[in-house]
This record gives sequence, C-alpha cells and structure tokens, in this order.
Amino acid sequence: MDKVYEDTLLLDFYGQLLTERQYEIMDLHFNNDYSLGEIAEQLNISRQGVYDSIKRGRAVLNRMEEKLGLVEKFVNQKSKAQKILNSIRSLDKSGVSEKDIMTLKRIEEGIIQIIEG
Repeated sequence: MDKVYEDTLLLDFYGQLLTERQYEIMDLHFNNDYSLGEIAEQLNISRQGVYDSIKRGRAVLNRMEEKLGLVEKFVNQKSKAQKILNSIRSLDKSGVSEKDIMTLKRIEEGIIQIIEG
C-alpha cells in the first residue's frame, strides 16, 4: 500500500486519538498536501517542530493500528468487495431474466457504495 495513502487512512481511523495540534499538523500535511515549511509558517512554529509532531503522531497512529488493526481490516474488506464486483461484472448475462439483471445492478451499486465509502 502506498505510504501516503496508508498514513491518510491511519489519520482517518485514529486521528481523533491525537492531540488537537498533532491532528491539525498531520491533517495539513497528509490531507491538504502542505509541506513542512508551509505548515511551520502557517502555525508559527519551526520546521523541526512540524517534523517532530508528524513523527510522534505517526508513532501513535501505528501503535493504534498494531493494537486494533482497523485499517488492515478495512483494506481487506474493500479488496474482497472489489473482487465480488469484478465477478458480478464478468457474468454472462445473456440468458438471465430482466428481473435478475436488475437485481445484479442493485447489488453492483451497493458494492460500489461500499468500495467508494
């Protein structure tokens, strides 16, 4: 998994467990793509302070993931849902009734909502 994507998921799942300041810094960095320098300037702190806060915040998020594993479960479920969706889409629907095709479309839509959140 891409590190930035993983960090963003960790922040989404466990961010409220951080201090308000850590969350603010990590949100600016990961969700708003601010550089360390931009965050330092905006919050009137040193670039090193931003770096240290992100490092400590990542450590907290990683400990929470080690203990709870919510992100891993989420990613696994999303992957399974994508496989199911692909299987449904690959079905030969030529001999299927219109009613069953509509049911499959509703199932597809439900799975897409799960995948896209």
